[in-house]
Amino acid sequence: MDLETAKKRVEELRREIEHHNYLYYVLDAPVISDAEFDALMRELEALERRFPELVTPESPTQRVGGRPREGFATLAHLTPMLSLANAFDEDEVRDFDRRVKSALPGETVDYVVEMKIDGLAVSLVYEDGLFRRGATRGDGEVGEDITANLKTIRSIPLRLLQPAPPVLEVRGEVFMPKEAFARLNEARDAAGEPPFANPRNAAAGSVRQLDPRVTAGRKLDIFIYGVGFAEGAPVRTHSEALAWLKALGFKVNKHWRLCENIEQVLEVCRYWQEKRFDLPYAVDGLVVKVDAFAQQERLGATMKSPRWAVAYKFPPEEAVTVIEDIIVRVGRTGVLTPTAVFAPVRLAGTTVTRATLHNEDIIRERDIRVGDHVVVYKAGEIIPEVLRSLPGKRTGKELPFKMPAHCPACGARVIRLPGEVAVRCPNIACPARLRESLLHYGSRNAMDIDGLGPAIVDQLLDRGLVRDVADLYRLRVEDLVPLPRMGRKSSQNLVEAIARSKERGLERLIFALGIRHVGERAAKLLAARFGSLDRLAEATEEELTAIPDIGPKIAASIRDFFATPENRRVVDRLVAAGVNTRAAAAAAGPQTLAGKTFVLTGALERLTRDEAREIIESLGGRVTSGVSRRTDYVVVGANPGSKYDRAVELIRSGTHPDLKILREDEFMRLVGRA
Repeated sequence: MDLETAKKRVEELRREIEHHNYLYYVLDAPVISDAEFDALMRELEALERRFPELVTPESPTQRVGGRPREGFATLAHLTPMLSLANAFDEDEVRDFDRRVKSALPGETVDYVVEMKIDGLAVSLVYEDGLFRRGATRGDGEVGEDITANLKTIRSIPLRLLQPAPPVLEVRGEVFMPKEAFARLNEARDAAGEPPFANPRNAAAGSVRQLDPRVTAGRKLDIFIYGVGFAEGAPVRTHSEALAWLKALGFKVNKHWRLCENIEQVLEVCRYWQEKRFDLPYAVDGLVVKVDAFAQQERLGATMKSPRWAVAYKFPPEEAVTVIEDIIVRVGRTGVLTPTAVFAPVRLAGTTVTRATLHNEDIIRERDIRVGDHVVVYKAGEIIPEVLRSLPGKRTGKELPFKMPAHCPACGARVIRLPGEVAVRCPNIACPARLRESLLHYGSRNAMDIDGLGPAIVDQLLDRGLVRDVADLYRLRVEDLVPLPRMGRKSSQNLVEAIARSKERGLERLIFALGIRHVGERAAKLLAARFGSLDRLAEATEEELTAIPDIGPKIAASIRDFFATPENRRVVDRLVAAGVNTRAAAAAAGPQTLAGKTFVLTGALERLTRDEAREIIESLGGRVTSGVSRRTDYVVVGANPGSKYDRAVELIRSGTHPDLKILREDEFMRLVGRA
């Protein structure tokens, strides 16, 4: 395919992909399957790799960048992003109406009422119909440039559906849906990380990540609610603007209403105060705006807020109840999480009897005891949480909480690493975390047991066929054939795949054991340094931290893992099953890259990142994640990120003139693979 043909096909693919993004993320009406959409994306990615000169900022492939930033630049808004004055009851809404009417004597005033989404206000700037930049509200005049992160939100169009003014600035609210918020906090709880207090904090924290890949994983969404700047826009009222924005391809909240007077406005406020809990996203009120732009202009604004709009804030819904017990559950990663059990209360439309207390530190900070009267609410209108205790109601019979010293699921002694809030069960055979241990053990980068997926693992656990990872090596074809959809051939294949995993090597085994903080890179370093699992188990903290890239946290985690009797029993059973626990002898051959440090950036055509890393390490070299004065080579593929920019800066400034930047063909010649 020549460049001109590729250019036409790339443009066709981009328009088709953006059209399907619009149908899926804005209209919620997809017309093709996920597999068909993925095929379009793969074709576009392949063409852009082959013809990198065709890559443009508005391409769908650029939504999720691989370029962490060192900090946010600032962007000035084309028109100020003012905050809204608040009204906390109906009388204050009527006061707003009286102020408007007195400033517009004798005029008929219509109002638009729309949802006040509990998120983060942003501005988006389009030039000639293409998304160019976006920013947070900041101080109203200047915000933070979060363009790369906003591109990861698929309901934001990169290209508008219809002709628009040459420069168009729109305003919107980035938010996290309730379901995504609940999943994120569950994951943070399981990992022993502090949860977000509400969807607004979660959305703000996600949008302000320096690495857009983190933002992309947070399932954010957006509603566009207004025009900030647009010369020649074909609209005269806010209600017309909402319809116009929707026609341009923006996601506009459908629950807005045009009202002829303030009594109709208050009817809408009363309705949504009760029904807001049925929405899949959190709202903390309603926004009331004068509809006509000409009237808005005459009303003007104060230094802080427009005189033509007000935010009606819903009262927070809280309840008082009594904690009857605090129980501890064990999550899939071994984290112990205390949960309050209390007398039933009605919150956000449902009856709740339990709420997570997250960790021991939070319980201590909030002074929460069994028997306490407490104030509870729903974070983000979905997750019950204990807000505070009421010490004034105590009788003296309340009991302080103490985290158990042993895991309630398996009895192993729990650990808490320095600097962490999480208390964990370290036992990889703990029933509460066994499923996750088995899946990780058999994963591709660990022991690579083909066929050991979630469905099979669930069946093995349901039938009681495995109690720890070592039991995998005791499975027989006859054990597996009775399982649903297994059959003799599938069973034979799985037993053979498990048997092959015995020879994966020490570094893969160390990674497969799931030692906290020990990833693939650390596992490789440990295998190379100690040579056997027995020697690693006996290593002192001083020996461990003497290895480059193995810090005190990783060392402490390794020591705690092997100090746990239950884990040593599993290791002994793996040895008895014939699993290789020794490192292979170093491959003979020239170590031409000994002492050299490499950094990889961008997409390579002939190799994956892992393959390039293996070649470098087989020749004695080392691969690191960041460019520094100790880096010898930066290997650059298609669409390189900030690592390439950093390398160029070090060379140009004279800080590191010996640093070499290699294209893929140059790298292949260096390693003798040309």
